Amino acid sequence: MASEEGKQQESKGFTVQDKRRFSPDTGEARKDAPEEPNATVRAAEQHEQTAENARDTENEPLPEINFSTFVIGLSTQALMHLGEIGNPISGKVETDVPVAKHMIDILGMLKDKTRGNLNASEDRLMEDILFDLRMKYVEAVKKR
Repeated sequence: MASEEGKQQESKGFTVQDKRRFSPDTGEARKDAPEEPNATVRAAEQHEQTAENARDTENEPLPEINFSTFVIGLSTQALMHLGEIGNPISGKVETDVPVAKHMIDILGMLKDKTRGNLNASEDRLMEDILFDLRMKYVEAVKKR
């Protein structure tokens, strides 16, 4: 009886069908590839647009990396999560107060850990940014 079940399972089998649009060898579009559903086409177009935007920004020189630009980058993320500025990718203004609080806490921790190692302008920058972000955070919490 066990051998009959084994024969039945062997005869069922399955077929593998390659649904990739591009040839894995050449990377070119395959002629026999199945048509893409509309959602997939839209996702591919969005990905292409994002890639094009990334290529545009690749040509722009990046700012010098130093403590100030690092802190400003973190504060910009906090402002985005507070809904003060739009998301640079989608352009939409979105609010995520818990994530904003997390970013502010990271900046506070960074200020504590670098105490005594910053020059006067860096120290002032940290003070100003943290004060502004904390005030905006309080406003955002009141709005909820």
